[in-house]
Amino acid sequence: MKLGVFVNEFKTVVETVDRLTAEKLGLIFIQNGVFHATIKENGKSSPLLDKTANFYVLAEDLATRGLTDADVDNRVKVVNYGDVVDLIFNDYEKIVWL
Repeated sequence: MKLGVFVNEFKTVVETVDRLTAEKLGLIFIQNGVFHATIKENGKSSPLLDKTANFYVLAEDLATRGLTDADVDNRVKVVNYGDVVDLIFNDYEKIVWL
């Protein structure tokens, strides 16, 4: 199964994502979830970025939080709303929200 996961929280989702299995996993960081793509705690990036997955971050939510593409980890692709719609309809069979 190809699973797309909207991640909208910064702290409480790592353990839940650890339990997900899919042949293709995509993590789409939105709202406060964008901090997984940008903030480094104690010099380390988010543990979510160590997962085997495709990573996306919503540009509009970055901008709302005063962040730019330059703040984003190089493993994460910056996308807009149209790109997210394309991901939902073309790349992932199932979508979940965390």
